[in-house]
Amino acid sequence: MGKIIAIANQKGGVGKTTTSVNLAASLGVLEKKVLLIDADPQANASSGLGIDVESVEIGTYQLLEHSNTPEEAIVETSSPNVSLIPAHIDLVAIEIELVDKDNREYMLKEALKNIKNQYDYILIDCAPSLGLLTLNALTAADSVIIPIQCEYFALEGLGKLLNTIKSVQKIHNPELDIEGLLLTMFDSRLRLSNQVVEEVQKHFNDMVFKTIIQRNVKLSEAPSFGESIINFDATSKGASNYLSLAHEIIKKNSI
Repeated sequence: MGKIIAIANQKGGVGKTTTSVNLAASLGVLEKKVLLIDADPQANASSGLGIDVESVEIGTYQLLEHSNTPEEAIVETSSPNVSLIPAHIDLVAIEIELVDKDNREYMLKEALKNIKNQYDYILIDCAPSLGLLTLNALTAADSVIIPIQCEYFALEGLGKLLNTIKSVQKIHNPELDIEGLLLTMFDSRLRLSNQVVEEVQKHFNDMVFKTIIQRNVKLSEAPSFGESIINFDATSKGASNYLSLAHEIIKKNSI
């Protein structure tokens, strides 16, 4: 039985795409079959896995429109066991186009129902907003990972996201779970980083992943080469952090 995990936070720059790409690659290396869905019009998850986004003809947009099947949209990547449904800038228009449709929050759920069991994990890289795209991802998902950067405004907006998750649970998807809060961009030299970690762990306790993603130059460089950190530099701190996160998720889901 496959598990669908959305990676969401309406704040930009918190490490959603970095997490989506590198968690997918790490799960793939650990011999899990993974599908990554790029649900962000910026299409960074697609380019981060080496896809030329300008040439994407069938992707998340067509999937949400139900004009193509997931099988037609899936492309293979250079990461072992990782497939991708890419995005294109035209995904920007989907919010407007879905507004008048019946069951507009269920478009992605409906599109994925026949392929869910073909994968161990389906990861959805969400856009930095709480619009219809993110709502579709949360309605389709079994759980959500919330990346939180270890910086001053870390908790700002988190309440709003948790309220959105609550209302999705209430109205559209009672099964939706919080997979965990993931602390990202941690710099052990900064007192502020350490304070944010303490604060988040104190408030959210068991909801916080034990793995913390540290600031890492290689992690920032990998996307410009169209590679995950596992392909780019498997010996780096970033690769070791994401492999640790993948192990943690596999362990949690096998209990």
